[in-house]
Amino acid sequence: MPLHAQDAPAADSPEAAADAADAAAAAQAAGDTSNDPSPQEAGAYLAARIASQQFDFAEAAHYYRKLMASGDSSAATAEATLVSEIAIGDFERAVPLARQMIDAETGSQIAALVDLAQFARDKDWAGALALLDSDADPGPLVGGLSRAWALVGEGKMSDAASAFDKVGEEKGLGAFADFHKALALALVGDYEGADKIFTGEHGATITSTRRGVIAHAEILSQLEKNDEAAKLIEDSFGPDLDPQLEAMRAALLKGETLPYDIVRNATDGVAEVYYSVAQALVGDAPDTFTLMHSRLANLVAPGLDDSNLLTASLLDQQKQYDLAIAAYAAISPESPIYHAAEIGRAESMVRAGRNDAAIEVLENLSRIRPNLVGVWTALGDTLRRESRFPEAAKAYDKAVALLGEPKPNDWFVWYSRAIAQERSGNWSEAEKGFREALTLSPDQPSVLNYLGYSYVDRGENLDEALAMIRKAAEERPDAGFIIDSLGWALFKLGHYQEAAEEMERAVELEPRDPLLNDHLGDVLWAVGRKREAEFQWRRALSFATDDAETTEELDPDQIRRKIEVGLDQVRKEEGLPPLKDLGPSKGADASN
Repeated sequence: MPLHAQDAPAADSPEAAADAADAAAAAQAAGDTSNDPSPQEAGAYLAARIASQQFDFAEAAHYYRKLMASGDSSAATAEATLVSEIAIGDFERAVPLARQMIDAETGSQIAALVDLAQFARDKDWAGALALLDSDADPGPLVGGLSRAWALVGEGKMSDAASAFDKVGEEKGLGAFADFHKALALALVGDYEGADKIFTGEHGATITSTRRGVIAHAEILSQLEKNDEAAKLIEDSFGPDLDPQLEAMRAALLKGETLPYDIVRNATDGVAEVYYSVAQALVGDAPDTFTLMHSRLANLVAPGLDDSNLLTASLLDQQKQYDLAIAAYAAISPESPIYHAAEIGRAESMVRAGRNDAAIEVLENLSRIRPNLVGVWTALGDTLRRESRFPEAAKAYDKAVALLGEPKPNDWFVWYSRAIAQERSGNWSEAEKGFREALTLSPDQPSVLNYLGYSYVDRGENLDEALAMIRKAAEERPDAGFIIDSLGWALFKLGHYQEAAEEMERAVELEPRDPLLNDHLGDVLWAVGRKREAEFQWRRALSFATDDAETTEELDPDQIRRKIEVGLDQVRKEEGLPPLKDLGPSKGADASN
């Protein structure tokens, strides 16, 4: 099934599978049973289709291979198999399959993209140009830019420049063409021509990406314009730079000439084409089609770490955590973005339920990159998720120390450390941290909510506490957990009727949250709506899971006891005061 960039459906998308199923059904209805699949083939097809719909590319590849081994040589099955092989990064299978599909003239755009990528990796520019002159169609953007880079590879820069310009004539492709032409001009030493493009019609678009800024900074440095290059980096990314950009800026300020190495040859140029297109497709095309391009960028140039990072991120979003972890791990410790890859790898491990492994990764990274704030905050966040609060607080201490004089955007580090300190029993330090976070960012709903609720829970600063939570609710009226805090605070202060109104709103916003349903049950009991209270407690039990964050605040046994004997008796058994003695609204709302 041919693919086109303008609509870009994945070959193994639900739409493609449905089309195939509809065609089979139509043939059967017409009495054509000559190509009926065997039960084994039908089972493999259905399993592959379901796996593809769930982005389980490894499972899909397994079943599609079985289909092809059983004799299914259809173009649709070949393409679906090819997509799965690329998605899992198995190029040893993908490349020969793509060549077979090209030879069979299936019209597959994916196969053309793979074949072209392999020619570029092999520096076989004659082969690449022959492919582009054939009926194989990798798409106008990838095909047009790759043709230009192939001409660069053959040493025909004048022809290449014309080829880049031809791509730029296509509607919407001017910025792509200019960016790659500038890279090619710089590669052959024409830094003035490259700089002219970067400051020209599409300059703002080109330098809206990280790699665009890096390329222009390297070009400016080659032109002995280090001050301009340093300013470009600072204006684009601000004063807080990652290690790679900080090293570039430091070298520029010392008067050193940056090497031009964002593309070192035409092969790197083609890899940049695939990566550029992948970046542009993010959010505007099916994730699988975007993944094809980022994966193929690394077929061309395995060391293009930005593409590995994008691949890993896409796989993580598709909940293919093992594949994401492997993609992150492909980035070597020598890479300037190694820290970002390791933090991403740890996050994928957490989502895969491998928290201990994630902590190990981050602890190792903290030894290798001890001066990066992001490393310590990531470690603190992961330790906090595991309820290892004293250790988390120490990790955040490291981050705070590295921050120096805090800035408004640093509020979250202070806030996170304060949570870890509060959960460690160190309230005095936690309170200072929450206050500092509010000093840095006065209206942050999360901080207002947490500090206000903590005061209510401790019976301190009650007027200020309630005002904080109300302010948080005003700032985030659609945040169920904040509305829950408001309702629960009102309940603990004895304002039962108002509490019921807010808790009902919270549950409307987060209807399946067990803790919110439990809270609503308590509040409804307090206002005499006891049958409804029991219903909410039962809902809370039905939504409860073994998740650590859920079970930490939710006590299923307590909920069962409330259903059995009621909230008043449970409070008595737990040594808590009767509802009527909780606060200023005693009696009126709690009389029933």
